[in-house]
Amino acid sequence: MPGRMVPVLLAGLAAALAAVAVAGVTIGSVDLPPGAVWQVIGSHLTGAASPDPLRDQVIWEIRTPRVLVAALVGAGLSVAGVALQALVRNPLADPYVLGVSAGASLGAVLVVSFGATAFGGLGVTGAAFATALVSVLAVYALAQRGGRLLDSRLVLAGVAVGYLCSAATSFVQLRLDPSELQGLMFWLMGSVAGAAWSDLGVPAAVIAACTLFLLPRGRSMNALLAGDDAAAGLGTSVPALRIALLAVASLLTATSVSVVGGIGFVGLMVPHAARFLVGADHRRVLPVAALGGAVFLVAVDIAARTADRPNELPIGIFTTGLGVPFFLWLLRRRAGGTA
Repeated sequence: MPGRMVPVLLAGLAAALAAVAVAGVTIGSVDLPPGAVWQVIGSHLTGAASPDPLRDQVIWEIRTPRVLVAALVGAGLSVAGVALQALVRNPLADPYVLGVSAGASLGAVLVVSFGATAFGGLGVTGAAFATALVSVLAVYALAQRGGRLLDSRLVLAGVAVGYLCSAATSFVQLRLDPSELQGLMFWLMGSVAGAAWSDLGVPAAVIAACTLFLLPRGRSMNALLAGDDAAAGLGTSVPALRIALLAVASLLTATSVSVVGGIGFVGLMVPHAARFLVGADHRRVLPVAALGGAVFLVAVDIAARTADRPNELPIGIFTTGLGVPFFLWLLRRRAGGTA
């Protein structure tokens, strides 16, 4: 795509995000007219009294923060996927595939189950970040031979670390009361149900800060794809960039998992869609992936709420159902030498 068309695409994605956000607030177990949605939101933005307290509670207290959390997490996981794929120079990389999500889930579950003392006073996000960072470091170390990162080992190492963290999470679950277990299982499969305004502050700050941190480094990320020697020859500090990408991807994943649980394959599918639209230049891929991920996850949340009304399904079921065929197609495409 020509560079002059990228702003048009970003504007289109922003409009699509606004449209699916309105749909997300409108559609649910009880559908509401769009006019009522705008009336309630407008009353809060202007400070006017809400004409209908019941609709006000549904729209403003339940659905609006839910849509915003879904948009933030979708953007965060997509940017994390871009960072990981640049870090390991492998388009198969993704927080879920590489076991980072499972590691973050383990830390979050430990704090949820045993309190902050389980991690020396760290909260859910801090514990999730710590275990996510340990997981990605383990994968990174296991996938190397002689100081070189091997594609053939990367996915296998990620699967192994992910299974290990999942086993540890299952052990923790066995120690919980049945009343606590059901809610935790739903959360582990990924859900924005129960999202509140208080859940927005930390994810918004972390995701915005990490994305703004990466945007000026798009050229260096491009250079990294050409190899360490080529990147160093272009003036990129490869060790510093790798550490930064590692920390950013872990922090984004941990923040997302601590709010909505484990949602897989968003960081795999959305970056590929962004590259298909704008090419491999990370200066274009990052903003397109962030907006595209927000649109995608809000749309998936609508599907999760409406596929089996009045019941609600975890988002992770839908993202995995879409992501696994995509992953297998991508794996076969790479094996055939076409990627």
